[in-house]
Amino acid sequence: MPHLDIVGWIVVGFLAGWISGAVVGRGGPTGCLANIAVGIIGGLAGGWFATDEMHMSGPTTFLGALVVASLGAIVVRLILDALGSDRRGGRRSRL
Repeated sequence: MPHLDIVGWIVVGFLAGWISGAVVGRGGPTGCLANIAVGIIGGLAGGWFATDEMHMSGPTTFLGALVVASLGAIVVRLILDALGSDRRGGRRSRL
Protein backbone atom coordinates (compact mmCIF):
# COMPACT_ATOMS: atom_id res chain seq x y z
CA MET A 1 0.00 0.00 0.00
CA PRO A 2 1.20 3.52 -0.59
CA HIS A 3 2.31 5.37 2.51
CA LEU A 4 -0.72 7.43 3.55
CA ASP A 5 -1.32 9.06 6.90
CA ILE A 6 -4.71 8.93 8.61
CA VAL A 7 -6.02 11.92 6.65
CA GLY A 8 -4.96 10.27 3.41
CA TRP A 9 -6.84 7.07 4.28
CA ILE A 10 -9.93 9.09 5.23
CA VAL A 11 -9.79 10.82 1.84
CA VAL A 12 -9.33 7.47 0.06
CA GLY A 13 -12.17 6.03 2.16
CA PHE A 14 -14.49 8.92 1.37
CA LEU A 15 -13.75 8.75 -2.34
CA ALA A 16 -14.11 4.95 -2.41
CA GLY A 17 -17.40 5.15 -0.49
CA TRP A 18 -18.71 7.84 -2.82
CA ILE A 19 -17.70 5.83 -5.89
CA SER A 20 -19.33 2.69 -4.49
CA GLY A 21 -22.53 4.64 -3.78
CA ALA A 22 -22.57 5.95 -7.33
CA VAL A 23 -21.95 2.48 -8.79
CA VAL A 24 -24.46 0.59 -6.62
CA GLY A 25 -26.95 3.47 -6.74
CA ARG A 26 -29.67 2.09 -4.49
CA GLY A 27 -30.43 1.69 -0.79
CA GLY A 28 -27.71 1.01 1.71
CA PRO A 29 -25.76 3.49 3.79
CA THR A 30 -25.76 7.08 2.55
CA GLY A 31 -24.18 10.29 3.75
CA CYS A 32 -20.65 11.50 4.30
CA LEU A 33 -19.84 9.46 7.42
CA ALA A 34 -21.44 6.31 6.00
CA ASN A 35 -19.42 6.75 2.79
CA ILE A 36 -16.22 7.12 4.78
CA ALA A 37 -17.01 4.05 6.91
CA VAL A 38 -17.96 1.90 3.91
CA GLY A 39 -14.89 3.12 2.01
CA ILE A 40 -12.45 2.41 4.86
CA ILE A 41 -13.95 -1.03 5.52
CA GLY A 42 -13.92 -1.71 1.78
CA GLY A 43 -10.32 -0.56 1.53
CA LEU A 44 -9.26 -2.89 4.31
CA ALA A 45 -11.21 -5.78 2.80
CA GLY A 46 -9.96 -5.05 -0.73
CA GLY A 47 -6.37 -4.66 0.43
CA TRP A 48 -6.53 -7.90 2.38
CA PHE A 49 -8.04 -9.75 -0.56
CA ALA A 50 -5.56 -8.33 -3.08
CA THR A 51 -2.47 -9.06 -0.99
CA ASP A 52 -3.33 -12.24 0.93
CA GLU A 53 -5.83 -14.10 -1.23
CA MET A 54 -4.71 -13.06 -4.72
CA HIS A 55 -1.00 -13.02 -3.72
CA MET A 56 -0.50 -9.61 -5.30
CA SER A 57 1.89 -7.01 -3.93
CA GLY A 58 -0.97 -4.55 -3.38
CA PRO A 59 -1.42 -1.09 -4.85
CA THR A 60 1.63 1.15 -4.95
CA THR A 61 -0.02 4.41 -6.04
CA PHE A 62 -2.88 6.55 -4.81
CA LEU A 63 -4.95 5.55 -7.86
CA GLY A 64 -4.27 1.87 -7.19
CA ALA A 65 -5.32 2.26 -3.55
CA LEU A 66 -8.47 4.05 -4.70
CA VAL A 67 -9.35 1.26 -7.15
CA VAL A 68 -8.81 -1.49 -4.56
CA ALA A 69 -10.74 0.46 -1.90
CA SER A 70 -13.57 1.20 -4.34
CA LEU A 71 -13.95 -2.45 -5.36
CA GLY A 72 -13.94 -3.48 -1.71
CA ALA A 73 -16.46 -0.74 -0.85
CA ILE A 74 -18.77 -1.89 -3.65
CA VAL A 75 -18.74 -5.42 -2.21
CA VAL A 76 -19.32 -4.11 1.33
CA ARG A 77 -22.18 -1.87 0.16
CA LEU A 78 -23.82 -4.77 -1.73
CA ILE A 79 -23.56 -6.99 1.36
CA LEU A 80 -25.04 -4.27 3.59
CA ASP A 81 -27.82 -3.68 1.07
CA ALA A 82 -28.62 -7.41 0.95
CA LEU A 83 -28.64 -7.68 4.76
CA GLY A 84 -30.81 -4.61 5.20
CA SER A 85 -33.35 -5.30 2.45
CA ASP A 86 -35.56 -7.56 4.59
CA ARG A 87 -35.92 -4.88 7.28
CA ARG A 88 -36.97 -2.25 4.75
CA GLY A 89 -39.70 -4.47 3.31
CA GLY A 90 -37.79 -5.03 0.09
CA ARG A 91 -36.59 -8.29 -1.36
CA ARG A 92 -36.96 -11.42 0.70
CA SER A 93 -34.62 -14.33 0.35
CA ARG A 94 -36.04 -17.78 -0.30
CA LEU A 95 -33.84 -20.26 1.49
